[in-house]
Amino acid sequence: MGQYLPCFKAYDVRGKVPSELNPEVAYAIGRAYAEHIKPKRVCIGYDIRLSGPGLYEALAKGLNDAGVDVVHLGMIGTEMVYFATAYYGLDGGIMITASHNPPEYNGLKMVRSESRPISGDTGLLDIEKTTFEYLKSSPQPVENLGSIEDKNCYADFVTHLTKIVDPADIKPLKVLADPGNGAAGIALNELLPEIPLQVDQIRAEPDGTFPNGVPNPILEESRAMTVKAMSDAGEPYAFGVAWDGDYDRCFFFDEKGEFIEGYYIVGLLAQAILQRDPNHTIIYDPRLYWNTLDIVGKLNGRAVVCKSGHAFIKEKMRAEDAIYGGEMSAHHYFKDHWYCDSGMLPFLLIARLVSRTGRSLGDLVGEMIQNYPCSGEINSEVPDVKAVLAKVEAVHADGKIDKIDGLSVEYDQWRFNLRGSNTEPVIRLNVESRGDKALMEAKTVELLGLIRSN
Repeated sequence: MGQYLPCFKAYDVRGKVPSELNPEVAYAIGRAYAEHIKPKRVCIGYDIRLSGPGLYEALAKGLNDAGVDVVHLGMIGTEMVYFATAYYGLDGGIMITASHNPPEYNGLKMVRSESRPISGDTGLLDIEKTTFEYLKSSPQPVENLGSIEDKNCYADFVTHLTKIVDPADIKPLKVLADPGNGAAGIALNELLPEIPLQVDQIRAEPDGTFPNGVPNPILEESRAMTVKAMSDAGEPYAFGVAWDGDYDRCFFFDEKGEFIEGYYIVGLLAQAILQRDPNHTIIYDPRLYWNTLDIVGKLNGRAVVCKSGHAFIKEKMRAEDAIYGGEMSAHHYFKDHWYCDSGMLPFLLIARLVSRTGRSLGDLVGEMIQNYPCSGEINSEVPDVKAVLAKVEAVHADGKIDKIDGLSVEYDQWRFNLRGSNTEPVIRLNVESRGDKALMEAKTVELLGLIRSN
């Protein structure tokens, strides 16, 4: 992607403001989106970034000038655009966000009706080309301009969440929540009166200057404040939860403040769902999955592998009629949420799981870690990703090889996945074993030596 404009990526638009993304570009994107999607009504929302409202005004004008009516949602999270597009029967939705990128960035995530994703192979490339042409030609407005309707969808969104996870199934657990000064704080304040959890919040105020750093809890420095708040608490919390800026990803901490790898959250959510609704299909990504297969099998579910990436997983979930899809990168997708990712549903589902089992989150996860210890994702900068993949494959030709997403090699007691980044000369390694932490650690060291050797 980025053949015509550098802000167009494989799945969305993302770039520095104003050098790569600015009101002029946003206006042209609005015109191009209207031309290719041919919508009548489109909703737009934005996260807490300071450049959001300006980009919204230009984008809305582009759509209006093409005759498209705009439903203005205001400051929200990405999952609320997915919600509003499908729930209100709109023809499309656009979220203005750069997720966990630095403050000088912003971007657009676009969907069509039913919140089906628009990515490189489903229309984004066409929108990019037409945007580029419109930037050169300055198109004239159509005769019948579109309108703008302001809509607060928080109440409907909260009702949607509490229909999926009944608050009556949640006990009054004491929980620490960290929105990271992102948009999740607004949604939480709407949701909390409807659920029995006792929630303390830190970094709750939405602030586009990111006074405590960009919220990206996958990074150790980003979650340090959450860990400290949990360890400093007089009375321990049942668990902690933190979100990224547009809260399409959420992250969990056990009662001791220990960060939980996203891999094990996939297993926990599969368990939370299948215990209530057995015999359903679960989609998982190929990086780490033995724990997920074990849990899904024990609960009479059906596990189906899918290449990582939201467009692939959403498509596979629809094809397989899956109830849940999980990525270890903390993206979690739900059939009841139009196969889209949500950061609020995992929060409620984990609360329900801890309430129902009577076990601590540390206990639930500890069993999984013991059964299937993993390395977590380890990044290495390499001069040639393809050459490294070929070298590692040659050394491990005696294993069971799969290439659905990068290189996966499986042996009886351990396995690994190695995949290159789409955007940088980086290769990502994940290793897991069957109950043998020492073996997993030894193989991780061995593989890193091979990857990083000249």
